[in-house]
Amino acid sequence: MDCENKDSELRTIGSSCTSSAASSLRRRSLSLSFSLPKRLNDDDEERESVSEAGDIGDRELQSNRYSGSGRLRLTGENAPEHGVVVPISEGWSHDPNAMSSVAPVSPSKLILQTEHKKNEEKTEVPWVLEYASCLLFQAVFGILGVLLRYGLQILFGPRIVGATSDLSYMYLDLPSNMVGSFLMGWVGAVFKEDISRFSTSLAIGLSTGFLGSLTTFSGWNQKMLDLSVEHQWVFVVLGYLIGLFLVAYSFIFGVETAKGVRWLYRRATMNSFNSGTDYHWRVDTYKRYVLVILFLLCILLVLWGMSIGLEVTEFSSGSTKAQLWLACIVGPFGVWIRWFLARLNGRGLGKSGLLKWVPFGTLIANVLAACVMAALATLKKAVKTQRCDTVASGIQFGLLGCLSTVSTFIAEFHAMRESKYPWRAYVYALSTMLMSFVLGTLIYSVFVWTQNFN
Repeated sequence: MDCENKDSELRTIGSSCTSSAASSLRRRSLSLSFSLPKRLNDDDEERESVSEAGDIGDRELQSNRYSGSGRLRLTGENAPEHGVVVPISEGWSHDPNAMSSVAPVSPSKLILQTEHKKNEEKTEVPWVLEYASCLLFQAVFGILGVLLRYGLQILFGPRIVGATSDLSYMYLDLPSNMVGSFLMGWVGAVFKEDISRFSTSLAIGLSTGFLGSLTTFSGWNQKMLDLSVEHQWVFVVLGYLIGLFLVAYSFIFGVETAKGVRWLYRRATMNSFNSGTDYHWRVDTYKRYVLVILFLLCILLVLWGMSIGLEVTEFSSGSTKAQLWLACIVGPFGVWIRWFLARLNGRGLGKSGLLKWVPFGTLIANVLAACVMAALATLKKAVKTQRCDTVASGIQFGLLGCLSTVSTFIAEFHAMRESKYPWRAYVYALSTMLMSFVLGTLIYSVFVWTQNFN
Protein backbone atom coordinates (compact mmCIF):
# COMPACT_ATOMS: atom_id res chain seq x y z
CA MET A 1 0.00 0.00 0.00
CA ASP A 2 2.81 2.40 0.84
CA CYS A 3 4.48 1.76 -2.51
CA GLU A 4 1.21 2.39 -4.35
CA ASN A 5 0.68 5.64 -2.46
CA LYS A 6 4.24 6.79 -3.26
CA ASP A 7 3.75 5.92 -6.93
CA SER A 8 0.48 7.80 -7.07
CA GLU A 9 2.18 10.76 -5.35
CA LEU A 10 4.99 10.75 -7.89
CA ARG A 11 2.52 10.63 -10.78
CA THR A 12 0.49 13.47 -9.27
CA ILE A 13 3.57 15.64 -8.67
CA GLY A 14 4.98 14.84 -12.09
CA SER A 15 1.74 15.67 -13.90
CA SER A 16 1.31 18.94 -11.99
CA CYS A 17 4.95 19.92 -12.67
CA THR A 18 4.53 19.01 -16.31
CA SER A 19 1.31 20.96 -16.76
CA SER A 20 2.57 24.03 -14.92
CA ALA A 21 5.87 23.95 -16.78
CA ALA A 22 4.09 23.54 -20.09
CA SER A 23 1.85 26.53 -19.42
CA SER A 24 4.91 28.54 -18.35
CA LEU A 25 6.69 27.62 -21.55
CA ARG A 26 3.66 28.58 -23.62
CA ARG A 27 3.55 31.95 -21.90
CA ARG A 28 7.27 32.44 -22.49
CA SER A 29 6.99 31.43 -26.14
CA LEU A 30 4.18 33.94 -26.62
CA SER A 31 5.99 36.75 -24.82
CA LEU A 32 9.27 36.06 -26.63
CA SER A 33 7.92 35.26 -30.06
CA PHE A 34 9.52 38.43 -31.35
CA SER A 35 12.99 37.05 -30.65
CA LEU A 36 12.90 34.44 -33.41
CA PRO A 37 15.23 35.46 -36.25
CA LYS A 38 12.51 35.81 -38.90
CA ARG A 39 9.85 37.17 -36.54
CA LEU A 40 11.79 40.02 -35.03
CA ASN A 41 9.02 42.61 -34.75
CA ASP A 42 10.53 44.76 -32.01
CA ASP A 43 13.29 46.97 -33.37
CA ASP A 44 14.05 48.30 -29.91
CA GLU A 45 15.06 44.86 -28.66
CA GLU A 46 17.30 44.31 -31.69
CA ARG A 47 19.02 47.65 -31.16
CA GLU A 48 19.76 46.69 -27.56
CA SER A 49 21.01 43.25 -28.60
CA VAL A 50 23.52 44.38 -31.21
CA SER A 51 24.96 47.01 -28.88
CA GLU A 52 25.38 44.37 -26.17
CA ALA A 53 27.13 41.86 -28.43
CA GLY A 54 30.58 42.66 -27.07
CA ASP A 55 30.25 43.56 -23.39
CA ILE A 56 27.61 44.81 -20.95
CA GLY A 57 29.84 45.33 -17.92
CA ASP A 58 28.63 44.39 -14.46
CA ARG A 59 25.10 43.92 -15.81
CA GLU A 60 26.35 40.50 -16.93
CA LEU A 61 26.62 39.45 -13.29
CA GLN A 62 23.25 40.96 -12.41
CA SER A 63 21.47 39.21 -15.28
CA ASN A 64 22.84 35.83 -14.18
CA ARG A 65 21.11 36.24 -10.82
CA TYR A 66 17.75 36.20 -12.62
CA SER A 67 18.03 33.00 -14.59
CA GLY A 68 14.31 32.54 -15.08
CA SER A 69 13.47 35.98 -16.39
CA GLY A 70 13.53 35.02 -20.06
CA ARG A 71 15.76 37.96 -20.93
CA LEU A 72 16.78 38.28 -24.58
CA ARG A 73 20.52 37.63 -24.86
CA LEU A 74 23.02 37.03 -27.63
CA THR A 75 24.96 33.80 -27.47
CA GLY A 76 28.20 33.06 -29.25
CA GLU A 77 26.84 30.35 -31.50
CA ASN A 78 23.73 32.16 -32.68
CA ALA A 79 24.68 35.80 -32.50
CA PRO A 80 26.89 35.78 -35.63
CA GLU A 81 24.14 34.00 -37.57
CA HIS A 82 20.87 35.45 -36.34
CA GLY A 83 21.65 38.09 -33.77
CA VAL A 84 19.21 36.80 -31.15
CA VAL A 85 18.05 33.56 -29.57
CA VAL A 86 15.23 32.42 -27.34
CA PRO A 87 16.28 30.94 -24.00
CA ILE A 88 14.70 27.50 -23.63
CA SER A 89 14.60 25.58 -20.38
CA GLU A 90 16.28 22.22 -20.08
CA GLY A 91 14.19 19.21 -20.90
CA TRP A 92 12.03 20.88 -23.56
CA SER A 93 11.89 20.10 -27.22
CA HIS A 94 14.15 22.23 -29.40
CA ASP A 95 11.87 21.85 -32.40
CA PRO A 96 10.61 25.35 -33.37
CA ASN A 97 7.38 23.81 -34.71
CA ALA A 98 6.63 22.27 -31.33
CA MET A 99 7.34 25.10 -28.94
CA SER A 100 4.48 24.20 -26.64
CA SER A 101 5.15 20.48 -26.61
CA VAL A 102 6.85 18.95 -23.60
CA ALA A 103 9.49 16.28 -23.75
CA PRO A 104 8.66 13.26 -21.61
CA VAL A 105 10.37 13.59 -18.26
CA SER A 106 10.00 11.11 -15.44
CA PRO A 107 8.39 12.41 -12.23
CA SER A 108 11.42 11.36 -10.17
CA LYS A 109 13.73 13.38 -12.43
CA LEU A 110 11.44 16.41 -12.06
CA ILE A 111 11.59 16.07 -8.29
CA LEU A 112 15.38 15.80 -8.33
CA GLN A 113 15.65 18.88 -10.55
CA THR A 114 13.29 20.78 -8.25
CA GLU A 115 15.32 19.81 -5.18
CA HIS A 116 18.55 20.80 -6.97
CA LYS A 117 17.13 24.22 -7.78
CA LYS A 118 15.98 24.67 -4.20
CA ASN A 119 19.47 23.85 -2.95
CA GLU A 120 20.95 26.39 -5.37
CA GLU A 121 18.56 29.06 -4.10
CA LYS A 122 19.50 28.31 -0.50
CA THR A 123 23.24 28.62 -1.21
CA GLU A 124 23.12 31.79 -3.27
CA VAL A 125 26.55 33.40 -3.38
CA PRO A 126 26.79 37.03 -2.12
CA TRP A 127 27.16 39.52 -4.93
CA VAL A 128 30.33 40.91 -3.31
CA LEU A 129 32.16 37.66 -4.01
CA GLU A 130 31.00 37.63 -7.62
CA TYR A 131 32.21 41.18 -8.17
CA ALA A 132 35.51 40.53 -6.41
CA SER A 133 36.27 37.42 -8.45
CA CYS A 134 35.31 39.21 -11.65
CA LEU A 135 37.58 42.18 -10.91
CA LEU A 136 40.48 39.89 -10.02
CA PHE A 137 40.03 37.81 -13.17
CA GLN A 138 40.08 41.00 -15.24
CA ALA A 139 43.18 42.33 -13.49
CA VAL A 140 45.20 39.13 -13.88
CA PHE A 141 44.20 38.53 -17.48
CA GLY A 142 44.62 42.24 -18.22
CA ILE A 143 48.30 42.10 -17.21
CA LEU A 144 48.77 38.96 -19.32
CA GLY A 145 47.17 40.78 -22.27
CA VAL A 146 49.60 43.69 -21.87
CA LEU A 147 52.58 41.32 -21.83
CA LEU A 148 51.40 39.46 -24.94
CA ARG A 149 50.74 42.74 -26.79
CA TYR A 150 54.30 43.84 -26.03
CA GLY A 151 55.64 40.49 -27.20
CA LEU A 152 53.75 40.69 -30.49
CA GLN A 153 55.04 44.22 -31.05
CA ILE A 154 58.62 42.98 -30.64
CA LEU A 155 58.05 39.85 -32.76
CA PHE A 156 56.42 41.52 -35.78
CA GLY A 157 58.20 44.88 -35.39
CA PRO A 158 61.46 46.05 -36.98
CA ARG A 159 63.62 44.07 -34.54
CA ILE A 160 62.66 40.57 -35.75
CA VAL A 161 60.09 40.05 -38.54
CA GLY A 162 59.84 43.66 -39.72
CA ALA A 163 56.20 43.37 -40.82
CA THR A 164 55.08 46.44 -38.85
CA SER A 165 56.57 49.85 -38.19
CA ASP A 166 55.86 53.25 -36.67
CA LEU A 167 56.32 54.81 -40.11
CA SER A 168 53.86 52.58 -41.98
CA TYR A 169 50.12 52.00 -42.14
CA MET A 170 50.97 48.50 -40.89
CA TYR A 171 51.15 49.88 -37.37
CA LEU A 172 52.84 48.08 -34.46
CA ASP A 173 49.62 47.03 -32.72
CA LEU A 174 48.05 45.50 -35.84
CA PRO A 175 49.17 41.89 -35.09
CA SER A 176 47.85 42.04 -31.52
CA ASN A 177 44.55 43.52 -32.73
CA MET A 178 44.20 40.72 -35.29
CA VAL A 179 45.09 37.97 -32.82
CA GLY A 180 42.75 39.42 -30.20
CA SER A 181 39.88 39.73 -32.69
CA PHE A 182 40.42 36.14 -33.83
CA LEU A 183 40.36 34.86 -30.25
CA MET A 184 37.29 37.00 -29.56
CA GLY A 185 35.47 34.86 -32.11
CA TRP A 186 36.34 31.84 -29.97
CA VAL A 187 36.20 33.05 -26.38
CA GLY A 188 33.83 36.00 -26.67
CA ALA A 189 31.37 34.53 -29.14
CA VAL A 190 31.14 30.80 -29.84
CA PHE A 191 32.47 29.32 -26.60
CA LYS A 192 31.48 32.11 -24.21
CA GLU A 193 28.37 30.27 -23.00
CA ASP A 194 30.36 27.08 -22.44
CA ILE A 195 32.97 28.94 -20.38
CA SER A 196 30.21 30.72 -18.43
CA ARG A 197 28.83 27.35 -17.33
CA PHE A 198 31.98 26.91 -15.28
CA SER A 199 32.43 30.54 -14.26
CA THR A 200 30.87 33.75 -15.53
CA SER A 201 33.75 35.69 -14.03
CA LEU A 202 36.22 33.59 -16.01
CA ALA A 203 34.37 34.31 -19.25
CA ILE A 204 34.39 38.04 -18.48
CA GLY A 205 38.05 37.89 -17.49
CA LEU A 206 39.03 36.26 -20.77
CA SER A 207 36.96 38.48 -23.08
CA THR A 208 37.03 41.83 -21.26
CA GLY A 209 40.31 41.41 -19.39
CA PHE A 210 42.65 39.43 -21.62
CA LEU A 211 41.36 40.17 -25.14
CA GLY A 212 40.37 43.73 -24.29
CA SER A 213 43.92 44.41 -23.07
CA LEU A 214 45.59 42.47 -25.88
CA THR A 215 43.87 44.74 -28.40
CA THR A 216 44.01 48.53 -28.30
CA PHE A 217 42.13 51.17 -30.24
CA SER A 218 43.96 54.15 -28.71
CA GLY A 219 47.35 52.81 -29.87
CA TRP A 220 45.94 52.31 -33.37
CA ASN A 221 44.58 55.87 -33.45
CA GLN A 222 47.81 57.38 -32.10
CA LYS A 223 49.89 55.74 -34.85
CA MET A 224 47.57 57.31 -37.42
CA LEU A 225 48.05 60.68 -35.73
CA ASP A 226 51.83 60.23 -35.90
CA LEU A 227 51.51 59.58 -39.65
CA SER A 228 49.32 62.67 -40.08
CA VAL A 229 51.96 64.80 -38.35
CA GLU A 230 54.38 63.64 -41.06
CA HIS A 231 51.71 64.51 -43.70
CA GLN A 232 51.39 60.84 -44.71
CA TRP A 233 47.67 61.18 -45.42
CA VAL A 234 47.45 58.21 -47.77
CA PHE A 235 48.98 56.01 -45.08
CA VAL A 236 46.44 57.37 -42.58
CA VAL A 237 43.49 56.35 -44.78
CA LEU A 238 45.05 52.98 -45.58
CA GLY A 239 45.83 52.41 -41.91
CA TYR A 240 42.20 52.82 -40.91
CA LEU A 241 40.69 50.92 -43.86
CA ILE A 242 43.13 48.01 -43.92
CA GLY A 243 43.17 47.85 -40.14
CA LEU A 244 39.36 47.62 -39.96
CA PHE A 245 39.26 45.04 -42.76
CA LEU A 246 41.88 42.81 -41.17
CA VAL A 247 40.44 42.82 -37.65
CA ALA A 248 36.89 42.30 -38.96
CA TYR A 249 37.87 39.24 -40.96
CA SER A 250 40.05 37.98 -38.14
CA PHE A 251 36.94 37.94 -35.98
CA ILE A 252 34.90 36.18 -38.69
CA PHE A 253 37.66 33.62 -39.18
CA GLY A 254 37.73 33.04 -35.44
CA VAL A 255 33.96 32.46 -35.32
CA GLU A 256 34.00 30.06 -38.28
CA THR A 257 36.95 28.01 -37.02
CA ALA A 258 35.43 27.82 -33.54
CA LYS A 259 32.16 26.57 -35.01
CA GLY A 260 34.10 23.94 -36.94
CA VAL A 261 35.90 22.75 -33.82
CA ARG A 262 32.63 22.64 -31.91
CA TRP A 263 30.97 20.60 -34.67
CA LEU A 264 33.86 18.13 -34.75
CA TYR A 265 33.79 17.78 -30.97
CA ARG A 266 30.05 17.16 -30.88
CA ARG A 267 30.28 14.68 -33.70
CA ALA A 268 33.10 12.80 -31.97
CA THR A 269 31.23 12.69 -28.65
CA MET A 270 27.74 12.18 -30.07
CA ASN A 271 27.40 8.63 -28.78
CA SER A 272 28.54 9.50 -25.28
CA PHE A 273 26.77 12.86 -25.06
CA ASN A 274 24.62 13.33 -21.96
CA SER A 275 22.43 16.41 -21.85
CA GLY A 276 22.20 16.14 -18.09
CA THR A 277 25.94 16.25 -17.49
CA ASP A 278 26.88 18.13 -14.34
CA TYR A 279 29.69 20.66 -14.33
CA HIS A 280 31.50 19.54 -11.21
CA TRP A 281 34.10 22.28 -11.46
CA ARG A 282 31.60 25.11 -11.74
CA VAL A 283 32.32 28.00 -9.38
CA ASP A 284 28.89 28.37 -7.83
CA THR A 285 29.36 27.94 -4.08
CA TYR A 286 30.61 30.20 -1.33
CA LYS A 287 33.65 28.03 -0.64
CA ARG A 288 34.71 27.82 -4.28
CA TYR A 289 34.37 31.58 -4.74
CA VAL A 290 36.58 32.22 -1.71
CA LEU A 291 39.22 29.78 -2.97
CA VAL A 292 39.22 31.35 -6.45
CA ILE A 293 39.48 34.85 -4.99
CA LEU A 294 42.41 33.90 -2.77
CA PHE A 295 44.18 32.17 -5.65
CA LEU A 296 43.70 35.11 -8.03
CA LEU A 297 44.71 37.60 -5.34
CA CYS A 298 47.97 35.75 -4.84
CA ILE A 299 48.67 35.74 -8.58
CA LEU A 300 47.85 39.46 -8.87
CA LEU A 301 50.09 40.35 -5.95
CA VAL A 302 52.93 38.33 -7.46
CA LEU A 303 52.50 40.01 -10.86
CA TRP A 304 52.29 43.47 -9.32
CA GLY A 305 55.23 42.76 -7.00
CA MET A 306 57.41 41.59 -9.88
CA SER A 307 56.37 44.57 -12.01
CA ILE A 308 57.12 47.07 -9.24
CA GLY A 309 60.50 45.50 -8.51
CA LEU A 310 61.51 45.42 -12.19
CA GLU A 311 60.20 48.96 -12.67
CA VAL A 312 62.42 50.25 -9.87
CA THR A 313 65.39 48.51 -11.46
CA GLU A 314 64.73 49.66 -15.03
CA PHE A 315 63.26 53.12 -14.46
CA SER A 316 66.53 55.02 -14.50
CA SER A 317 67.49 53.48 -17.86
CA GLY A 318 64.38 54.81 -19.59
CA SER A 319 64.16 51.66 -21.71
CA THR A 320 61.03 50.11 -23.20
CA LYS A 321 61.13 47.51 -20.43
CA ALA A 322 60.67 50.27 -17.87
CA GLN A 323 57.61 51.39 -19.81
CA LEU A 324 56.34 47.79 -19.94
CA TRP A 325 56.55 47.19 -16.19
CA LEU A 326 54.79 50.47 -15.47
CA ALA A 327 52.12 49.42 -17.99
CA CYS A 328 51.61 46.15 -16.09
CA ILE A 329 51.09 48.11 -12.87
CA VAL A 330 48.46 50.52 -14.21
CA GLY A 331 46.88 48.24 -16.85
CA PRO A 332 44.22 46.63 -14.61
CA PHE A 333 42.76 50.04 -13.77
CA GLY A 334 42.09 50.63 -17.46
CA VAL A 335 40.31 47.28 -17.69
CA TRP A 336 38.12 48.07 -14.70
CA ILE A 337 37.14 51.50 -16.04
CA ARG A 338 36.22 50.02 -19.42
CA TRP A 339 34.19 47.27 -17.77
CA PHE A 340 32.15 49.74 -15.73
CA LEU A 341 31.61 51.94 -18.80
CA ALA A 342 30.35 48.88 -20.71
CA ARG A 343 27.17 48.88 -18.61
CA LEU A 344 26.07 51.82 -20.79
CA ASN A 345 25.91 49.57 -23.85
CA GLY A 346 22.32 49.02 -24.96
CA ARG A 347 20.94 51.77 -22.71
CA GLY A 348 20.61 54.56 -25.24
CA LEU A 349 20.38 58.28 -24.47
CA GLY A 350 17.99 59.81 -21.97
CA LYS A 351 14.90 58.27 -20.42
CA SER A 352 13.48 57.38 -23.82
CA GLY A 353 16.58 55.38 -24.71
CA LEU A 354 17.45 57.00 -28.03
CA LEU A 355 20.01 55.27 -30.24
CA LYS A 356 20.00 52.02 -28.27
CA TRP A 357 21.89 50.35 -31.09
CA VAL A 358 24.99 52.44 -30.30
CA PRO A 359 27.33 50.84 -27.70
CA PHE A 360 27.99 54.11 -25.88
CA GLY A 361 30.12 52.44 -23.22
CA THR A 362 32.64 51.09 -25.73
CA LEU A 363 32.47 54.31 -27.76
CA ILE A 364 33.25 56.48 -24.73
CA ALA A 365 36.09 54.20 -23.62
CA ASN A 366 37.77 54.21 -27.04
CA VAL A 367 37.40 57.94 -27.73
CA LEU A 368 38.40 58.91 -24.18
CA ALA A 369 41.51 56.72 -24.28
CA ALA A 370 42.46 58.09 -27.72
CA CYS A 371 42.17 61.69 -26.48
CA VAL A 372 44.18 61.11 -23.29
CA MET A 373 46.84 59.24 -25.27
CA ALA A 374 47.10 62.19 -27.68
CA ALA A 375 47.45 64.55 -24.71
CA LEU A 376 50.28 62.47 -23.25
CA ALA A 377 51.97 62.35 -26.65
CA THR A 378 51.80 66.15 -26.70
CA LEU A 379 53.25 66.28 -23.20
CA LYS A 380 56.21 64.12 -24.27
CA LYS A 381 56.89 66.44 -27.20
CA ALA A 382 56.75 69.51 -24.96
CA VAL A 383 58.76 68.28 -21.95
CA LYS A 384 61.33 66.07 -23.70
CA THR A 385 62.83 64.41 -20.64
CA GLN A 386 63.60 60.74 -20.11
CA ARG A 387 61.51 60.48 -16.95
CA CYS A 388 58.48 62.10 -18.56
CA ASP A 389 58.81 59.87 -21.62
CA THR A 390 58.98 56.70 -19.48
CA VAL A 391 55.99 57.58 -17.31
CA ALA A 392 53.84 58.86 -20.17
CA SER A 393 54.65 55.91 -22.42
CA GLY A 394 53.93 53.43 -19.61
CA ILE A 395 50.53 55.02 -18.98
CA GLN A 396 49.82 55.05 -22.71
CA PHE A 397 50.72 51.40 -23.19
CA GLY A 398 49.11 50.14 -19.97
CA LEU A 399 46.24 52.25 -18.69
CA LEU A 400 45.06 53.66 -22.02
CA GLY A 401 45.87 50.54 -24.01
CA CYS A 402 43.64 48.55 -21.65
CA LEU A 403 40.97 51.25 -21.45
CA SER A 404 40.43 51.07 -25.20
CA THR A 405 39.64 47.86 -27.06
CA VAL A 406 39.36 46.51 -30.59
CA SER A 407 38.07 43.01 -29.77
CA THR A 408 34.83 44.28 -28.22
CA PHE A 409 34.54 47.01 -30.85
CA ILE A 410 34.78 44.51 -33.70
CA ALA A 411 32.33 42.09 -32.05
CA GLU A 412 29.78 44.90 -31.91
CA PHE A 413 30.62 45.88 -35.49
CA HIS A 414 30.03 42.31 -36.67
CA ALA A 415 26.71 42.02 -34.79
CA MET A 416 25.48 45.20 -36.49
CA ARG A 417 26.53 43.89 -39.90
CA GLU A 418 24.47 40.73 -39.31
CA SER A 419 21.41 42.64 -38.11
CA LYS A 420 18.49 44.02 -40.13
CA TYR A 421 20.34 47.32 -40.53
CA PRO A 422 23.95 46.56 -41.58
CA TRP A 423 24.63 50.22 -42.34
CA ARG A 424 24.75 50.87 -38.59
CA ALA A 425 28.03 48.94 -38.36
CA TYR A 426 29.78 51.35 -40.70
CA VAL A 427 28.23 54.40 -39.06
CA TYR A 428 29.47 53.14 -35.68
CA ALA A 429 32.98 52.39 -36.95
CA LEU A 430 33.23 55.68 -38.86
CA SER A 431 31.96 57.69 -35.88
CA THR A 432 34.48 56.08 -33.52
CA MET A 433 37.40 56.66 -35.88
CA LEU A 434 36.42 60.20 -36.91
CA MET A 435 35.81 61.44 -33.37
CA SER A 436 39.07 59.92 -32.14
CA PHE A 437 41.11 61.22 -35.05
CA VAL A 438 39.62 64.74 -35.13
CA LEU A 439 39.93 65.23 -31.36
CA GLY A 440 43.42 63.72 -31.43
CA THR A 441 44.40 66.10 -34.23
CA LEU A 442 43.23 69.10 -32.20
CA ILE A 443 45.06 67.87 -29.09
CA TYR A 444 48.27 66.54 -30.66
CA SER A 445 48.81 67.26 -34.35
CA VAL A 446 47.91 70.96 -34.29
CA PHE A 447 50.28 71.51 -31.37
CA VAL A 448 53.12 69.71 -33.16
CA TRP A 449 52.55 71.67 -36.38
CA THR A 450 52.33 75.06 -34.67
CA GLN A 451 55.36 74.44 -32.44
CA ASN A 452 57.45 72.88 -35.23
CA PHE A 453 58.17 69.75 -33.18
CA ASN A 454 58.02 67.15 -35.97
